Amino acid sequence: MRPRRYGDAGQAFPIYLTVVAGLLFLAFAYLAVGQAAANRNGAQTAADAAALAAALDTRDKLTDEWVENLLDPVQWQGIFNGMGVVFDGCGRAEQLAAQNDATAQCGVTAGLPPGYEVEVQTTEPVGDSIVPGTESTYSKATAVAVIEPLCEFELPGEDAGNAEDAELPELTCEDRIWTLDPENLDDLPGPEDLFDVHLAD
Repeated sequence: MRPRRYGDAGQAFPIYLTVVAGLLFLAFAYLAVGQAAANRNGAQTAADAAALAAALDTRDKLTDEWVENLLDPVQWQGIFNGMGVVFDGCGRAEQLAAQNDATAQCGVTAGLPPGYEVEVQTTEPVGDSIVPGTESTYSKATAVAVIEPLCEFELPGEDAGNAEDAELPELTCEDRIWTLDPENLDDLPGPEDLFDVHLAD
């Protein structure tokens, strides 16, 4: 029987340690990447929620403004374009961001359709990891939410013989037509019928 060659085993041991150390390093590196990705995802979720909350808040106010001016159809298009109310939904955006462990900077977007742009920063850093500096790194994300009208109408008199001046225009909101009776205003479209709120691409 040939004697065991302990010298070979001794030479293999440092290689084994190097391989294990490399694998551990990779495991910690993947963990750091996962921490950073989770932090960024949290920031994006907070930004999306904050922007949508601001836009939904203003959408509801635009709907209230439309109801108040229901008997004056001349005002409708301006309201559908975002006029007639103060765009003060940023307070709601900041509130939602705080609920998602983030701080928000919010502003109103110019042009049509109107909306909000929100940038958030997480209140918690990525955390300690094998990557230097992550313990003081905070994730940021931006989202834009817009308010688009869903309805079209023709003012009385624009289409000859279409309607008398006392009648309200029909509202065509996507696949539904709303016939509005000035004497019976119980059945009116809601905010979700009049406006679509979504994140901009």
